[in-house]
Amino acid sequence: MEFTQIPNIEQKASRVALGTWSIGGWLWGGSDDKDSIKTILRALEKGINVIDTAPVYGFGHAEKLVGKALKEFGSRDNVIIATKAGINWENQKPFRDCSKNRLQQEIEDSLKRLDVEAIDLYQIHWPDPNTPIEEAAEFMKGLLDQGKIRAVGVSNFSPEEMDIFRQISPLHSCQPPYNLFEREIEESALFYCLKNRIAVLGYGALCRGLLSGKMSKDRSFEGDDLRQKDPKFQEPRFSEYLEAACRLEEWAEKKHGRPLIAVAVRWMLDKRVNIALWGARKPKQIDDVDSVWGWKLKEDDFAEIDHIIFETIKQPVGPEFMAPPS
Repeated sequence: MEFTQIPNIEQKASRVALGTWSIGGWLWGGSDDKDSIKTILRALEKGINVIDTAPVYGFGHAEKLVGKALKEFGSRDNVIIATKAGINWENQKPFRDCSKNRLQQEIEDSLKRLDVEAIDLYQIHWPDPNTPIEEAAEFMKGLLDQGKIRAVGVSNFSPEEMDIFRQISPLHSCQPPYNLFEREIEESALFYCLKNRIAVLGYGALCRGLLSGKMSKDRSFEGDDLRQKDPKFQEPRFSEYLEAACRLEEWAEKKHGRPLIAVAVRWMLDKRVNIALWGARKPKQIDDVDSVWGWKLKEDDFAEIDHIIFETIKQPVGPEFMAPPS
């Protein structure tokens, strides 16, 4: 296991965090609560000590499951809990809402669901164009001063938005989308954070399963699974991304003797992201995390990976479809 430091949090953080969006069930075709709790416990057993969640993941359900798992684990002080605020979901139709009243309600609800006295890393989930960034930053600083949270983060913020936020409040982390197929942050948010010593937690490390090594063309997505609307999972793009994943998998095994999932996460970490979020909802989906440690990608590896992607993906598209309405 490798560790890093999130500013303002004393405990060292594992460089892989468990992402719990799918555990909440919403937009992932549902999930099984028993499997979800076992997954969280498996991650902790593997040495992952950062659990990232959010109220909107299952409309409070993911946070409740994290709270239950932590109680069963029995060692709260050894776990870094990261959650978020700023998404309202009237009638289960999420929209951005960073108003003071909403943020006040969310912090109290999250503390109760998680069954903790303080949240280690509290993040604004999405910037809300209807609420001044300064207002949200002031509220977050207040929570920090009150001791209800230990570090302040944002997610999906641009460098310009982070600049405004930092005029009012300390900013310890940023959580943007980032993976082998979605690299838009490299010249913007990632560069900004490295320059200003802001920890980066990259989400979407496995690109909704495309980089898991388990995706196939005949895979069907049930219920409300967001991949039914994800442009990457629509033809002709789906075939292109699957071909890229297949070639990357062959390359990973031949050159490094590693599964594709390990290369995808190693790539993020070696691109100087502090922490990669590994989404899972079944215990077995955590098992390959051990293959991430003990090696690194070199410059020629990055070049060969880029060559495979350039040759196979002719119509690249980013993660923009996931943004909630304002």
